[in-house]
Amino acid sequence: MLTIVRETPDRADIHRLLGQADARSAALYPAESRFGATAAELILQNVRFFLARDFGTAVGCGGFVVGADRCGELKRVFVIPEARGRSIGRRIVEAVEHAARAEHVPTLLIETGVASVEALSLYRRLGYAERGPFWSYGSDPLSVFLEKPLTRSQPPPSVAAPVAP
Repeated sequence: MLTIVRETPDRADIHRLLGQADARSAALYPAESRFGATAAELILQNVRFFLARDFGTAVGCGGFVVGADRCGELKRVFVIPEARGRSIGRRIVEAVEHAARAEHVPTLLIETGVASVEALSLYRRLGYAERGPFWSYGSDPLSVFLEKPLTRSQPPPSVAAPVAP
């Protein structure tokens, strides 16, 4: 059974997921084009972070941070290879969107890489559209920037009832 709940990023299973995400990113992009925050940085940035568990095993994660402009940035969305193809990434993004709406975040922003084909496909299917760099990001030929306006009328995710940390 899949559950997605809000958790703090300092958990050992989240460290393992972020390590796997970093290894995948390192295989695809040079260091200057990788922007994945560490667990400590996620905590400092006050990222609202969610962990997906399948029968108790951590299989995916993701979160968002709210900027000074009240927009949110989707952060560290990752699903382990063994769990891909089961819509877990979609469910994580939907849980994040639901939580962001509850905080009255008007828009979610994303920076991802051009080689992250599966992620780009997911985000586009969920209604994210290309835009230019935002916040402190500069132009990078290996980056893709996306955004999605959030509306209050969208239903909550079917598998996740995000809970307070």
